[in-house]
Amino acid sequence: MSVEILPVQNAKQKKLFLDFEWEVNRNTENWISPMRMEREKILNTKKHPFYKHSEIQLFLAYTDGKLSGRIAAIVNDNYKDFENETAGFWGFFDAYQNQEVADALFNSAVDWLKTKNKKMMYGPMNPSTNDEVGILIDGFDTPPYMMMTHNPQYYPELIEKYGMTKAKDLWAWFATTDTAMQNISEKMLRVSQKIMKKYNLTLRNLVIKNLKDEIKLVKDIYNNAWSENWGFVPMTDDEINLLASDLKTVADENLLLIAEKEGNPIAFSLTLPNINEILEKIPNGRLFPTGIFKLLTGIKKIKTVRVLVLGVKKEFQFLGLGAVFYIETIRRAKERGYTGGEMSWILEDNYTMNRPIESVGATKYKTYRVYRYDF
Repeated sequence: MSVEILPVQNAKQKKLFLDFEWEVNRNTENWISPMRMEREKILNTKKHPFYKHSEIQLFLAYTDGKLSGRIAAIVNDNYKDFENETAGFWGFFDAYQNQEVADALFNSAVDWLKTKNKKMMYGPMNPSTNDEVGILIDGFDTPPYMMMTHNPQYYPELIEKYGMTKAKDLWAWFATTDTAMQNISEKMLRVSQKIMKKYNLTLRNLVIKNLKDEIKLVKDIYNNAWSENWGFVPMTDDEINLLASDLKTVADENLLLIAEKEGNPIAFSLTLPNINEILEKIPNGRLFPTGIFKLLTGIKKIKTVRVLVLGVKKEFQFLGLGAVFYIETIRRAKERGYTGGEMSWILEDNYTMNRPIESVGATKYKTYRVYRYDF
């Protein structure tokens, strides 16, 4: 058996790269097809704002002439400038269960990153921590929530046998709204109310019709709040504007919260209906010609949510606003008929976030891993 690695250099190869995700995962239990147009968008180096400051090289693996794997090698200049670390990244990895193929793919990423003067790589990042991150290592028995990865169970073995080691684990928590409401004690409510009153704080909805102005506030809080978190990369104006544009079509305004102190925004929480409930019914990921109708008619029937991101400016992180947001989000989700939801992803050592999540009866039910490889 011979493995050949080819860099993607034309539109035909790019299509093969995209198609392979569906090919390798067609029999992966609980895998949900992403929207094809979203995959095309994130890999469009001419239009996606990520590539204004970063580079990507796609590779295809062939075994005896048959397509058998893919990978992307990524240089993120914003990460380099912010973290001052000589790290590159790999992502968009898919392969059949063949160690020789996996090794060849990882070697191709390493070789390309060496030409960019990198000395290590993290992954998977698709393509950064502001997008899909990590390999699922446990929790294969349930489908993923929106914008979370899912993969064959043999992927961790392929990665670790190559020689990669754990850099960080990311946790996903789940709770039904009934369980969460039952676990919100009178003491928790009193403490939450006391925090709001003592520091003169108010909560309000993010107003979608004023999205252009609101998203500026969110970006300011996010880039401040997450600046000391592992793997953080600041989002540019163009990147966050694109994300906002994508999400506003499915957003429930009542679950988009901003905390203000005397009128000044200091924290936010974004919770979104779990669109994967609809995508599960669009197996090929194509919205046209029929998928778009399933999407539009299904949005109001979604029963679960994902707490996508929660950020508190550094100078206010001692207040315990994570618990305030979770309590209010659970209450609102229950009122609006949602039956449960996922809180993800949370760094394994982010105790400030993990403790209040656990206190409302949530269960840590999935773990995603980011790997490191030095060369």
